[in-house]
Amino acid sequence: MSNPTDLKYTASHEWARLEGDIATLGITAHAAESLSDLVYIDLPAVGDSITAGEAFGEIESVKAVSDLKSPVTGEVTQVNSGLEDNLSVINSEPFGGGWMIKVKVSGDLPADLLDAAAYDELAAADAH
Repeated sequence: MSNPTDLKYTASHEWARLEGDIATLGITAHAAESLSDLVYIDLPAVGDSITAGEAFGEIESVKAVSDLKSPVTGEVTQVNSGLEDNLSVINSEPFGGGWMIKVKVSGDLPADLLDAAAYDELAAADAH
């Protein structure tokens, strides 16, 4: 699955889709594939503050528990409550229905966010 070019990516395999000052966050297809069978997700509540580069939640698979690291700083405005009952959507639609939270972004975007081409290189190197 190719990575959408309209997103920004982190080296820890999260993505952000910016629309105005709202960022939709999720994990990449590479991360979802690496984790495989997801069993649990812990996400922040609406109104919580999150900080770029810091954990905003956890995702657990049969293989591992991983922190979800935020690509942006801001306040959570929406949580994808549908994930609780259907975590497999993260695997099948990581850039669509598998989104996790929406955040009202405050401040500038971190300089270390990657574009799709740079993330593709990172994911390819990570796969070897």
